[in-house]
Amino acid sequence: MHTAAARFSKWLLLALMLTGTLFLASCDSAETPKGSVFETELASSRQVAEAAQKNDIQVPVPGMVTMVDLGAKSCIPCKMMTPILEELEKEYTNRAAIVFIDVWKRPDQTPLFGIKAIPTQIFYDKSGKEVRRHEGFMDKQSISDILEKLIKE
Repeated sequence: MHTAAARFSKWLLLALMLTGTLFLASCDSAETPKGSVFETELASSRQVAEAAQKNDIQVPVPGMVTMVDLGAKSCIPCKMMTPILEELEKEYTNRAAIVFIDVWKRPDQTPLFGIKAIPTQIFYDKSGKEVRRHEGFMDKQSISDILEKLIKE
């Protein structure tokens, strides 16, 4: 015998599963870009910097704390991060670099950073060493906390 609460819990679980599936499907279901991380190994930091310079993307920015956000304009969590990145870019002018790379427009960048999901945020210290990586939406305060810590080092 099922109580009303048990039936409600089953429907709630089903609704959450469906919502999660739709959320993941909304993050641009295009084919994996040629040369993606699933086909090649992760490049070294030096290779990332050299390739990025060839493509007019300075990552990491020499001598500056850098945060790179890899995403796509059509990805829902990436869209949610856009105003956050714009605010951070203004707040950290001349103290930290905030770089956005649209991986669907720049598939050549995907294997360089070894990303598995979008959005992915990668943080570099002043010397250009990767110190932190995060997959998924990241709120402004969490990003600011990391940037402030790296700036003080």
